[in-house]
Order: sequence, then structure tokens, then C-alpha cells
Amino acid sequence: MTADDLWAQVDEYYTQRLLDDDETLAAALRANADAGLPPIDVTPAQGKLLHLLARSVGARRVLEVGTLGGYSTVWLARAVPADGEVVTCEVSPRHAEVARANLDGAGVGDRVRIVLGPALETLPSVEGPFDMVFVDADKASNTEDLEHAIRLARPGALVVVDNVVREGRVVDPDDPDPAVIGTRRFADALAADPRISATVVQTVGAKGYDGFVLGVVEG
Repeated sequence: MTADDLWAQVDEYYTQRLLDDDETLAAALRANADAGLPPIDVTPAQGKLLHLLARSVGARRVLEVGTLGGYSTVWLARAVPADGEVVTCEVSPRHAEVARANLDGAGVGDRVRIVLGPALETLPSVEGPFDMVFVDADKASNTEDLEHAIRLARPGALVVVDNVVREGRVVDPDDPDPAVIGTRRFADALAADPRISATVVQTVGAKGYDGFVLGVVEG
């Protein structure tokens, strides 16, 4: 058995025990696949983590950068109250269309606003404050996304930035992948910014080896 196989089996072991069967979320993943969206959604365990993190800070407003088909968005929308809001930014009209159908099908469409267009063009017009920000979009732009996240977040807000380990490639200064270069630039910016206190959590699981940044915006 390979390490990847073992990680996936452990994910499945705990998913079966700690997550309820949820046909709505399963249907969203099927709809994403049927629409030809790339299979890069967060895992069920990661989706629930986002949900629990949002609940833990009592989030009423959440900003998400990178909607894809709305799978993670459903998890976040379920965490905010009925009069709360998730604002999610998506560059692809096709992805946004699929996400809207998934969100409406999950019964949370009324608390989600999809902002269509490149995030670096749309975020300047988004109004805060937000209680939590989840960044999971173009890795080359993570530094700029972080700047907007801090600007739009309230003091004490939670900031989560996904896919920051890149299977360990982040430590290679000569890696030519734009995602790795962007992640290293983001790490330098994060380290130098006194407005946010952050750490990194490395992860293994059904999606392999990666990790995410968890930060709190300082007052």
C-alpha cells in the first residue's frame, strides 16, 4: 500500500464516522463532475473543517475567493445564520452557473452572493467587514488576495489560505511552477505583515500532501 492509499483510507475511515451521509453535498460533487469542472474541491473532511471554523468564530459574513462549483461554499453557507452572508468570488461564468445551481439545490442560495470576474478586479469593490475569509483560487495571486483579505476582515477575523505546501515543493526556490512561485511570494508577504498572526497546518489525505495557512487578523 502506498502512502497516498493509506492517507485516503484514513480520510474515508473518519469521514464515515464523523460526517453524516449528505446527499445534497454528494449531488453537488456529481454536478461538478458532470459539468466537467476540475476535481479540485476540498474533501468532505476539509469542508467540515471550514464549517466548524466558521462556527467557532460565530461568523455572520464570510468571504470566499474561488468558488469553483460551490462545494466549499455550501459548507460555509451552512455555518452562517439565516440572515448571514457568504460572498464568493469566481472568475469563470460556467463555474458560477454550476455553483448557483448547487447552492440553490442545497437550500442556501439566498445567503450566498457570487461575484463574477477576476478576484483582483472585483475585490476592490467588495464591502467588508467579514468574520472569516477563505482563499482557494489562483495561487499566483495569493499575496494580493491576502492584502484584500486583511483589508476586508474585522479585527479577530479568521483567514484560511489553502494549498500552501504544494506536496513540499514550496521549499524549492528553483521550482518553476507559477503556483509554487506565487506561494513562496505569499509566504514572504505573510511573514512580513504585522497585521496578521498566522501558522501553517500540513495535511495528508485523499488529496495527497498539502496544507493551509490559518491566521487571525490583529486589532
